[in-house]
Amino acid sequence: MAKIKERWDFRVATETDSLVRHAAETADRTLTDFVVDAAVVEAERVLADRTEFVLGTEQWARFVELLDRPPQDKPGLEKLFAKPSAFSAE
Repeated sequence: MAKIKERWDFRVATETDSLVRHAAETADRTLTDFVVDAAVVEAERVLADRTEFVLGTEQWARFVELLDRPPQDKPGLEKLFAKPSAFSAE
């Protein structure tokens, strides 16, 4: 089991406190365990939205098809990258 090193200290509204304490009690869990687990679930959900995406079978097939196609010439990009960067020191 990991050693606990950090401490959270924050204030909540009375109604929020009552609601969360009641839910923790109903789940037969400590307030700390309940709040930490809920925070971890929400953190994972938020971060997953930025690191993972789920596609259906047809969407996945189309995605792979697009990834596997040969590169396309983009004359506009070639022209753009041929110019010196505004950020380069010259």
